[in-house]
Amino acid sequence: MFKHLSITDIFFDLDHTLWDFEKNSALAFYKVFEIHQLPIDIPLFLQYYEPINLHYWKLYRDEQVTKQQLRRGRLNDTFARLGTTFPLEIIDSLAEAYIDFLPLNNHLFPGTVELLDYLKPKYKLHIITNGFEEVQTLKLRNSNIENYFQTVTNSERVGVKKPNPLIFHFALNQANSTPEKSVMIGDNLEADIYGAKAVGMHTLLFSQNQHNDSNLFVANQLIDIKNLF
Repeated sequence: MFKHLSITDIFFDLDHTLWDFEKNSALAFYKVFEIHQLPIDIPLFLQYYEPINLHYWKLYRDEQVTKQQLRRGRLNDTFARLGTTFPLEIIDSLAEAYIDFLPLNNHLFPGTVELLDYLKPKYKLHIITNGFEEVQTLKLRNSNIENYFQTVTNSERVGVKKPNPLIFHFALNQANSTPEKSVMIGDNLEADIYGAKAVGMHTLLFSQNQHNDSNLFVANQLIDIKNLF
């Protein structure tokens, strides 16, 4: 599909696309609650936390909450669903410990390394991420995929988040590329796909869900992407 286009640059989202956020996040919480000796039913906690976390990230993308409000709010709201509360100093301690442990587990989605090995000799590879800069840098380094990417564009450094067109223009400028020669691959329709489309980039959605939009190119497994380039 993309083979017949003059593609030179491929931009990836990181979390939920290459880096298995849910798996690594769960492992971090097991460690955090163990160290703090909190009797939390972790599977039940995660059942509530995961959609709450996604909701707060949408608010964060839309500039409706700050980084601190995100870190506190997602924990406070989850504990409230469990029928418990903790003082603010405990919430902040848990939030800080979680951020410390999160990049220590670095499970990638199946096919990540094989795909990057295939693409790197043919294209310039890049990252565009809304994640916190200090954490994303560690994730890339600790998962041993940092060297695949020529540029890493982080929303904190740019000052705006996907889907704001400014972050895509910044990334394209960093890569010395143009929208017509670039593909954005990510898991989030709003942030990754619609955001990139709005500036004229080609797009590929990585998702296990069914989508009825005929204008979407979708890959259900990362390894399937090899056949498109």
